[in-house]
Amino acid sequence: MIEEPWKAPEVVSWCQLLLDSYRLWTGQELIERRGDSVEQAKTLFEAPFVVVSHGIEQDPMLNYGNRFALDLWETTWEQLTTMPSRLTAEPVSQEERARMLAQATAKGYIDNYGGVRISTKGRRFLVEHAFVWNVMDADKAQRGQAATFSHWTCLSE
Repeated sequence: MIEEPWKAPEVVSWCQLLLDSYRLWTGQELIERRGDSVEQAKTLFEAPFVVVSHGIEQDPMLNYGNRFALDLWETTWEQLTTMPSRLTAEPVSQEERARMLAQATAKGYIDNYGGVRISTKGRRFLVEHAFVWNVMDADKAQRGQAATFSHWTCLSE
């Protein structure tokens, strides 16, 4: 079990892309960026809101989730980062989720998104007021998509 995933060089690099891309689309910082990139990755991992992301594969795989995301989806780092992101939604919600991600791809981001998601243990929850953005590299090529939110409502236990 990985105790401190934010220390892995590939996670540190990805966190910088997440933070830089968020600033690109919003003009604001997602977290207070102080210290070096490892400290920023730790701050993002321990932030008091959900941050989750996936790559740009044909069936995008989750590649990041902070502690809040791991707790909400009732999973471990290892499980989360080997899961197709579509599995965060129930099958009935996956088409709506795909439309939302396509809108974010076209515009660069969407704000005020909401939808039902499901944990790895089957607990359903309604995400409210989520911000979804394209993760871009230094050459402005899309590398993935990310979401952040701090409001959700449990729908089942």
